[in-house]
Amino acid sequence: MPIDAAAFADLLTDYCLEVQPGQEVVVRSTTLAAPLLLECQRAILGRDAWPLLRVELPGATPDFYRHARDRHLDLFSEVSFAEVKKSHAHLGIQAPENTRALAGIDPERLSRAARARKPVRDLMMRKRWCASLWPTQAGAQQAGMSFADFEAFVARALFLDQPDPTRSWGELRAFQESLIERLKPARELRIEAPGTDVTLTVKGRTWVNSDGRRNMPSGEVFTGPHEASANGRIRFGVPSSPAGVDVAGVDLEFRDGLVVAAAAERGEDYLQRALATDEGARRLGEIGIGTNFGIDRAIGATLFDEKIGGTVHLALGRSYTETGGKNESALHWDLICDLRRGGRLTADGEVVVQDGRFAL
Repeated sequence: MPIDAAAFADLLTDYCLEVQPGQEVVVRSTTLAAPLLLECQRAILGRDAWPLLRVELPGATPDFYRHARDRHLDLFSEVSFAEVKKSHAHLGIQAPENTRALAGIDPERLSRAARARKPVRDLMMRKRWCASLWPTQAGAQQAGMSFADFEAFVARALFLDQPDPTRSWGELRAFQESLIERLKPARELRIEAPGTDVTLTVKGRTWVNSDGRRNMPSGEVFTGPHEASANGRIRFGVPSSPAGVDVAGVDLEFRDGLVVAAAAERGEDYLQRALATDEGARRLGEIGIGTNFGIDRAIGATLFDEKIGGTVHLALGRSYTETGGKNESALHWDLICDLRRGGRLTADGEVVVQDGRFAL
């Protein structure tokens, strides 16, 4: 089913961002998301707020990194910082023309820019924000689907195929709240799967109910593990494509919270460079549990893949401060372990997820 851009925009501006009169809302995407951008402008204006559309031309980002000089990689624009400081909310909509556009860019250039823009990113994270996706031909090709099937897949993930999407998100929020109540008293989590046996401590950390207000789609609960607690090995069988680089078959070994060995079947160079981003890149900033069973397969977009019901993901690098996590890094890279085929997550020895199904 084609996505109803008006219904999508209403979901983003009302449910996700809760736009209020007089607010200034920055909306970023590419020209390929024009139908949704125009509907977002309509919806924001209808809430008596200011829509600030920031529309990127196809190819602009890789071209920037190709031609950027030292100042562009090691500093940040004062105007961009001022915009984040003065605005009230930010909406980022992925709509790629080419999902591999950055694959040919030296990862070190990407890392330098990420480190330099940390103050801008940190400030934005303290505002109301949401990340989403508009289906494109490139996204469909990466997912291995026809465009029509990809549109229908995205609509299901967003609950836009439901009579009342907001009510459906409320139902998922209630389920996730019950999951959080189960996890709150837990001290130690253990993840077991083929090639995986790792433990980490979450005692005293805050679990967050990710119910679609910051990510759309969402469907996860997450927290920040104790920074020196991870021990063991884990294999991430779900491929990822950070910065357009194909990375698959990642194996990590942790000792007292630190990655002491790392390898990948594909994207080994990117993996090693990511771990060298800064001191915090070799420690975990997040553990999340996917709950969205409307997402039943990986499509190469972390925004969707980390929410797959019955999976668990760990993020290398930056913690989210609301969890109580203290790890600081310019990196935040979610890596996904699929528990649906012979995997298990336990909390203090009691099963939480077994073979992708919740034991609640």
